[in-house]
Amino acid sequence: MEYGKGELPPYSAVAVPEWRRRWSPRRSRSVKFFALACLAFIVYAQWTQIESRPKGRSTSRLSIERLSEDLRVCSKLRSKPQDPIGFGRERNARYVDGHKPTLIKNATIWVGEPVEGTIAEDARAGKGFSWINSDVLLEYGLIKEVGNDIDVGSLSSDTIVWDAKGRQLTTGIIDMHSHAGVDSLPELVGNSDTNEMGSNITPYVRSIDGINVFDHQIQVIKSGGVTTSLILPGSSNNIGGAAYVIKHAVGKPDGRNETSIADLLADPDGNWRYIKMACGENSKRTYGVVGEHGPVSRLGESWEFRHAFEQAAKVVRAQDDWCTLADSIGIEQMESYLPQEIEWETLGAVLRGQVHVNTHCYTVPDLEAFVDHTNEFKFPVRAFHHAHSTFLVPEILKRAWGDSPPAAALFADNMWYKAEAYVGSEYAGKVLYENDLTPIYVSDNPVLNAQHVVFEAAKAFGYGLPYHAALAAVTTAPAERLGLGERIGKVKPGFDADIVVWDSDPLSVGAAPVQVWIDGTAQFDDPVELKKPSAYPSSEVSEVPATTEETVSVGDVVFTGITRSFLSSKQHQQGSHYQSITVAISGGKITCIGACEAQLMSASKSGIKIIALQNGYLTKPFTAFGSLIGLNAIDAEADTENGGSPEIFSRAIDGLAFETKKLHFAQKYGVTRAISAPVYTGQMTHQGTSVGFRTAGSHALEEGAVFADDIAVHYTLSLSAKRGSTSISNAVNSLRHKLLEAVAANTTATDPYTEAAFLSKVVDGSLPLVITVHSADGIAALLKVKQTIDSAIVSTRGSGGISLVIVGGAESFLLADELAAADVGVVLSPLLSYRTVWEQRRALTGAPLTNGTAVDKLIAAGVRVAIGIEEDWLVRDIGLLAGIAYKNSGGVLSEKDALDLVSDNVYELLGLKGSEDTREFVVFEGSPLEIGARVKAVGGGIGDDVMLLV
Repeated sequence: MEYGKGELPPYSAVAVPEWRRRWSPRRSRSVKFFALACLAFIVYAQWTQIESRPKGRSTSRLSIERLSEDLRVCSKLRSKPQDPIGFGRERNARYVDGHKPTLIKNATIWVGEPVEGTIAEDARAGKGFSWINSDVLLEYGLIKEVGNDIDVGSLSSDTIVWDAKGRQLTTGIIDMHSHAGVDSLPELVGNSDTNEMGSNITPYVRSIDGINVFDHQIQVIKSGGVTTSLILPGSSNNIGGAAYVIKHAVGKPDGRNETSIADLLADPDGNWRYIKMACGENSKRTYGVVGEHGPVSRLGESWEFRHAFEQAAKVVRAQDDWCTLADSIGIEQMESYLPQEIEWETLGAVLRGQVHVNTHCYTVPDLEAFVDHTNEFKFPVRAFHHAHSTFLVPEILKRAWGDSPPAAALFADNMWYKAEAYVGSEYAGKVLYENDLTPIYVSDNPVLNAQHVVFEAAKAFGYGLPYHAALAAVTTAPAERLGLGERIGKVKPGFDADIVVWDSDPLSVGAAPVQVWIDGTAQFDDPVELKKPSAYPSSEVSEVPATTEETVSVGDVVFTGITRSFLSSKQHQQGSHYQSITVAISGGKITCIGACEAQLMSASKSGIKIIALQNGYLTKPFTAFGSLIGLNAIDAEADTENGGSPEIFSRAIDGLAFETKKLHFAQKYGVTRAISAPVYTGQMTHQGTSVGFRTAGSHALEEGAVFADDIAVHYTLSLSAKRGSTSISNAVNSLRHKLLEAVAANTTATDPYTEAAFLSKVVDGSLPLVITVHSADGIAALLKVKQTIDSAIVSTRGSGGISLVIVGGAESFLLADELAAADVGVVLSPLLSYRTVWEQRRALTGAPLTNGTAVDKLIAAGVRVAIGIEEDWLVRDIGLLAGIAYKNSGGVLSEKDALDLVSDNVYELLGLKGSEDTREFVVFEGSPLEIGARVKAVGGGIGDDVMLLV
């Protein structure tokens, strides 16, 4: 018999042996006669034994007490958990006695479901959803009432009244993929408990046994409005172990009676259990050793899964047989105890439908193989995580075993970091939703900072996912997938009192909580509230921005309806006064900015495309600085990158590679320029000279593809410096020594491309020195080095000094005044550090925990600042990063100031001229600093055409 895809043979499937087919009829009759005689003897012997037993007495030599307990276990094995109820409870099981009721007045509320009576089809289309003006009463850890003008006089006298002042209120955000607590920050060997790597198949380990309740990141995450997280083991193992849902309230400061892991559990009754599994690259990279043990391929991984499921299935069958027999003859007659193996208990519960399965799977073969496993062993999957390729094969997800297809737990636009993440789309959520599947947005904290997981949903909305579905993707959808959909995820009576009041629309750039409640208890005693314009949201739900996927090249085009232009005034039409600007482009160049009446008339007559915008923005292009774009294509694949080493000082221009997917998307999102340096030891480390190039280039010899061969000399003094110099102090001393040698050298280098030759340019002021460093201590050491070198230069040459720029700068705000005094600029990369490593442990994470972040402190001190990107996938988000700085600056930054952070400021810091080329520009529909802006045209600075997005 043949078994097709999805109909794989069970391990017990074997062919009938040939000898059995050749068995003779005469021999068969003899054997039958002998077998009947034996059977008759056995029956007689058993009857006589039974008759001789004393009636009513136990014949088992086993412990009746233990057998009774085993029988009770049988009942548990046969039970199927149900989603716990919410409505009808008098109090939350997590409620702590003595906590006062809270009445939140004058809020603009997102309930999380459409108005009553909305049919399912209309609800999926977004009908019936709206923001409503109402009050919310929290009592006994529950939402007790949602209604207009709740009478304070009718409540107990100790009720706390909190005025929302019309601001937006939602349920707490739910992150369905986090490693907070098991992958504590800052990352240290001693507190890393994400993966149990003693074996590939570890269903018997539990994330709860490694959660560090004092992980500060738990509090940081909560400051982003996240009240609930699914804490998963890591993805190195094909079967990683049990996961647990926690709430982000820890100990007495957060209103709890005790500080314990058990007290974090979101459902103290433990109605549902959870497990993490993983397909793809990680397991075979981690465990596979050719010729010794697997898996070394996806083929081997499927065997690992199927073999594990079969072992668990054997235990399940043995248990079922025991329980059936015990029911039939009574435990007094049982001659063995219930088979129980702790190694396979969790996986057995999976096969019994008692555990919600969450599986890390990226690629089509991974997804399809795992769907096959679900059908062979008959268990459902709640969600595929990461799930980059799910948007390509929705029909495969719908083939999974169970009543409903798996959700896809996604990043909004994080991709390209390894081969299985190379295929992906920022429009994945939109596509999945249109195919009746459920997108959910997650952080994979600390991969992304879960503090900003709502920003992933906001970007998904910007990429076309309907507003209600985007907000559901971090509230109601994960709640339902966790089996807690009647307890969390909505603002309704009977639900847990997990509430967030926001300073702006939660799906807008820079949104931050004003206050967070968990189980009815306010979490911040003195929260920082950012100064933002009061904006009362409309009851109407925001419309889905139109997506733009196709690109065409045109030489001539005219745009009308430009409301803001950020190009230099020299490029604007002189002597004109206008509110709505027209931009005429001919031969790939801007020929007019202003009224442009002649150009409009000419375009109308000649059939040149005229595009009318509603709220057009004309800006300089963005510049990517700090990542390795142009020097690699897939981060984890050595064959696709330039490479590097602590022992090597090289020029980035010599390893530059054009026409990669990363560069295509950079141009498409308005990033026409990049400045990249060779890698030192890994991501966000640099050593050598950086190159400036245009993302639209075809090769390094193309005219205009490279705008600067050697922009700056780069070194790394982060923790990574110890890999090449043994110690930070040695690395600093080595740099000082090299610079002093360059000051003392009087001869012209015979080879102008050596490290010494470039350092001579640093000390003569013709090239800046750019150091990647985060620690305030490292920055202080560099400022001392600069003082030493500047003094040596003045001593030997009479005047001068080096130009120093810091890249990274997580703790740079601690030396803001000193940096300003030394005229040292900072490129913040990342813009928002979250203390991932030791040298960033003092970083500012922003409101409501801290008053501002590094960018605010540096700008206030007069430090020259730009925004860089630490990973290439962020090319899509550069404008939004500038938007965060703008929205959260308290009015200090203008739109132009914010845009300069990702364009002109980069060039100013590096001593370069900014882009004034009429062939380099970006036209947006909407502000590039806001969610939902659309790039309409990009002048890439090369050739006679512009990229038009239609």
